[in-house]
Amino acid sequence: MSEPVRSIGDVDRLIHEPARLMIVAILAAVESADFLYLKRETGLTKGNLSSHLSKLEDAGYIEIEKTYQGKIPLTICHLTDKGRRAFDEYRRQMQTFMNETTSQPSGNTGDEKG
Repeated sequence: MSEPVRSIGDVDRLIHEPARLMIVAILAAVESADFLYLKRETGLTKGNLSSHLSKLEDAGYIEIEKTYQGKIPLTICHLTDKGRRAFDEYRRQMQTFMNETTSQPSGNTGDEKG
């Protein structure tokens, strides 16, 4: 297996999971987002979104602020500096992987019988 292909195994698996990748990508583009906005944009259920947010919070990638807007509970999330660095590194690794694998000539896949 080539080095570029092996390198994909080194990406941050916490971010690499599709639902968490959506969440982190959204939060990287905004200062903060409330729970309902994230729910609507990701298409996740309340329980699923809560679970993924908890994992990201436990890793220190996001901060969650629970407050009220009048008498209505409001949950606001934002990416931490650690989360932003992790996402930037994830993007760099994925870009490197894509660049290296698309620039390599196609050839023997090792599947051929000889």
